[in-house]
Amino acid sequence: MTTDTELIDSVDRAILELLVEDGRRTMTEIAERVSLSPSAVKRRVDRLERVGVIAGYTVTLDHGKLGSSFEAFVELRFAGDVKVEAITMAATSVPEALEVFTVAGDPDALVRVRVTNVQHLRDVIDRLRRTGAVIGTKTLMVLGAWRRGD
Repeated sequence: MTTDTELIDSVDRAILELLVEDGRRTMTEIAERVSLSPSAVKRRVDRLERVGVIAGYTVTLDHGKLGSSFEAFVELRFAGDVKVEAITMAATSVPEALEVFTVAGDPDALVRVRVTNVQHLRDVIDRLRRTGAVIGTKTLMVLGAWRRGD
């Protein structure tokens, strides 16, 4: 039995790369780059959306211009009997928490936070500690970042 993702060819991958680089590219611009007609590219993009390969589109913000330029990872440690779901829930009540990664080993979770300054970071860490199940934290300030398109 063939799955939808097995039907993805090199042209689909090229289209995906172009969209990851710039999600606002027009079908005409993509078509020129992959040597297809705009309508053929549109059909391919629609199919990639339908089968879930393209899960959505997003905007990249300059958080420094919005006043929240500090990022950090906060390692969280929990008591041994805490369930993984509870680990994730510990950070969801903190609006500055952008992502929670539960991991095997020590620590139990990494929480990526974005804050305005060091005092704000201190307040966020205090709120994470007050969730009750957190028995230890370690904070790593982000100095720079690079990300490969997903």
